[in-house]
Amino acid sequence: MDDHRNTHKVGLIGTGMVGASFAYSLMQSGLANELVLIDRDTARAEGEAMDLNHGMPFVRPMRITTGTYSDLADADMIVICAGANQKPGQTRLELLKTNAAVFQDIVPKISAVNPKAIILVTTNPVDILTHITADIAGRGCCVLGSGTVLDTARLRFLLGNHYGVDPRSVHAYIVGEHGDSELALWSLANIAGVRLPDFVGVTGQAYDQAAIDRIFDQTRNAAYEIIQRKKATYYAIGLGLLSIVEAVLRDQHTVMTVSSPLNGQYGVSGMSISMPAIVGSSGVEEVLNLPLSPSELTAFQNSAQTLKDRLNELG
Repeated sequence: MDDHRNTHKVGLIGTGMVGASFAYSLMQSGLANELVLIDRDTARAEGEAMDLNHGMPFVRPMRITTGTYSDLADADMIVICAGANQKPGQTRLELLKTNAAVFQDIVPKISAVNPKAIILVTTNPVDILTHITADIAGRGCCVLGSGTVLDTARLRFLLGNHYGVDPRSVHAYIVGEHGDSELALWSLANIAGVRLPDFVGVTGQAYDQAAIDRIFDQTRNAAYEIIQRKKATYYAIGLGLLSIVEAVLRDQHTVMTVSSPLNGQYGVSGMSISMPAIVGSSGVEEVLNLPLSPSELTAFQNSAQTLKDRLNELG
């Protein structure tokens, strides 16, 4: 990516609710000058482009078009939202076989026209699909997944609500699989540098282990609860994708819980999984080395093994 350019082009593959929510967020941000929409359902992509373009008089100018993979040749970043949706009662891992086949088709087409673009994966199961994408593309550092960015945001919102503080002032991470085996790094969680057991906010809310346990359960099960009520989740992840794209295009070096291939960090290799990492113009620039507690390290390694076992089932 040319850091001296002041224009950015983003490609979006998959214009379902997640993709459309991201596109809607991107057009309001002023971050990119051009967005190209690609979908197997060309009419859907065309409809989304029309709808978005009709709002252009209300935002900063940008070019939103539909296209084919050849139109991604000069894209700085490509966001993949294509694939089957998670159905009520269905786990993210159950989606694997269907969406792995989709990615076996999509990723080679991207690499053929643009071997240098940063690729952001959000389709579930996002960790395994991020790893498949990195393997096909052959460049792990330039491929990242949305991982537990949304889970971390959910945790911070719930903790902020519990303690009566702005969730942006809450420093806590969900790591591991974006799914049932994820874990919270409670040993490092804090508000303004104060560990949760010692923090008392304006509400006078003292530490309550039962409440903290409920908050984690609500975080881990949030997608299931939302899907049960409205069939899909898309607004928050759309904003989460925007934050990742912004970190890359603006070379912000932002610490985010994105999913990326690990090569021995925390005793894990051969799998993409989420841990706080520095995100900049080259994608994941460094996975942070955090002082996890022994139980957290074990849980993280178990989460990675869960993903590896499921990946191995593909043969």
